[in-house]
Amino acid sequence: MEFPFDVDALFPEPIIILDQHLRAPARRTGTTTSARFDLQQQIMTVVDELGKASAKAQHLPGPITSASRMQSNRHVMYVLKDTSARPAGKGAIIGFLKVGYKKLFVLDDRGAHNEVEPLCILDFYIHESLQRHGHGLNLFQYMLEKERVEPHQLAIDRPSEKLLRFLNKHYNLESTVPQVNNFVIFEGFFAHQHPPARKLPPKKAEGEIKPYSSSDREFLKVAVEPPWPLNRAPRRATPPTRPPTRSSSLGNSPDRGPLRPFLPEQELLRSLRLCPPHPTARLLLATDSGGSPTQRRRTSSLTRPENNRY
Repeated sequence: MEFPFDVDALFPEPIIILDQHLRAPARRTGTTTSARFDLQQQIMTVVDELGKASAKAQHLPGPITSASRMQSNRHVMYVLKDTSARPAGKGAIIGFLKVGYKKLFVLDDRGAHNEVEPLCILDFYIHESLQRHGHGLNLFQYMLEKERVEPHQLAIDRPSEKLLRFLNKHYNLESTVPQVNNFVIFEGFFAHQHPPARKLPPKKAEGEIKPYSSSDREFLKVAVEPPWPLNRAPRRATPPTRPPTRSSSLGNSPDRGPLRPFLPEQELLRSLRLCPPHPTARLLLATDSGGSPTQRRRTSSLTRPENNRY
């Protein structure tokens, strides 16, 4: 594929790696800002034209590779330059290979879903006039070495029949694992997949005020009871909630009734005065005031003669 500008000056190496910045490799120092801008515009033109040619070859409704897509995604594009022919002294581009990591949900051999993030083949194109010359294999092998990945570890996005035959011929990739999306994976894809790292919950900030738990709130509801038997009170029709029953181990106090509030001192004395005296208490009071009736009669009989002497 030819361009109106010098491709050899733009891409000094046979295979150029482009990222989302679309920057030209540094070839000489002292390049002005305007010159760098012109070089980036030329790179964007190459990317756009390659994307259009790939979409046309695959009979797609629109290109899936463009300069704007490259700038908005973390994809890597390997561009292969033709070093043999120099039409009009400006060089030419043979093709490109675009890859990138994507989070996918894929099915394994047992039909279980797996969340993985493999390296994906997103677009692959070699000019029609230069196919079957080994350029595609050289470009694909260069990418495998740079990315340090095996062919069976790749996921291919909507591969064409020509690409599937290419993988089968050069890498013996034939048996695929059926998927519900547009990606194709081959047997052995899960051989080197590691389980995702476990995500631990975030730590709480130091000094954070911990709210009361349910057990703390129940504990705060229990009031401090007065000593027995002052806590005895008549049972109500609907008894209030009682604290948890204590164990029946040796040395515990007997089961106590519901709590009652403390009585004021004056009210307590008044209630004691209103209580009727016990019969035994009456007998004691009578004895203390003047003794028994028999003793009073005996005493009166002894004192009468003394009174008569005067």
